[in-house]
Amino acid sequence: MQPNQPHPTNPNHNNPRETNAQAQGFSSPTQIPPPTYQTQAPKNRRREGAKSILSTIFILISAPLVALLLIAFVFQSYEVDGPSMERTLSNNDRLIVVKTAKTWSRITGEDYIPDRGEIIVFAKLGTIDPVAGSERQLIKRVIGLPGDRVVAVNGQITIFNDDQPDGFDPDIRGNYEDQIASRGGATDIDVSVPDGHVFVMGDNRSNSLDSRTFGTISSDEIIGRLSLRIFPLNEIERF
Repeated sequence: MQPNQPHPTNPNHNNPRETNAQAQGFSSPTQIPPPTYQTQAPKNRRREGAKSILSTIFILISAPLVALLLIAFVFQSYEVDGPSMERTLSNNDRLIVVKTAKTWSRITGEDYIPDRGEIIVFAKLGTIDPVAGSERQLIKRVIGLPGDRVVAVNGQITIFNDDQPDGFDPDIRGNYEDQIASRGGATDIDVSVPDGHVFVMGDNRSNSLDSRTFGTISSDEIIGRLSLRIFPLNEIERF
């Protein structure tokens, strides 16, 4: 008969509660408190959604305002209507007119006087555009500056001033003589350009409503200076 062997000693045998507690601790992960961030996630998503909506609304409101500011103070697109500036510009040409110099003159309170030979857009007071219901916006070339005396005889333009008392031809001096389509038009004139004004004419002199008819243009009437022709595409040109 074999002697009775002692049973192996289980260190946890005398403490079943501890063993059960440990086993339950490892086998019941659902009892671990959930992380705090999980309960905050829905609030964060709602907050981000509200920010996205507000950003979209801001863009929808600000974009038209920015466009209006650019048109009013920086540049604007125009389309030529009529033959008065041929050969330089033709009917239906699309143009970019820059307004920054005029805007700066408003800020400083000084008159905006373009250079001789530049092409400008202006709204002539006293003329009515039947479509827009406001002053007609015209595009012409600057011929005379403040202090000039402009004389036209048989279509020939001569400028007299303190620097050139004997007179000069502005078309030749401005190097755009080849762009003049015709030299006829209104009756002979002899006009002195006052301060803050310019004398303008179309390049198609026999078919142009300009300063020979309605007088000089005030600086306040000038909208901007022609900078670029963007259409037709094969005639893109800087001015």
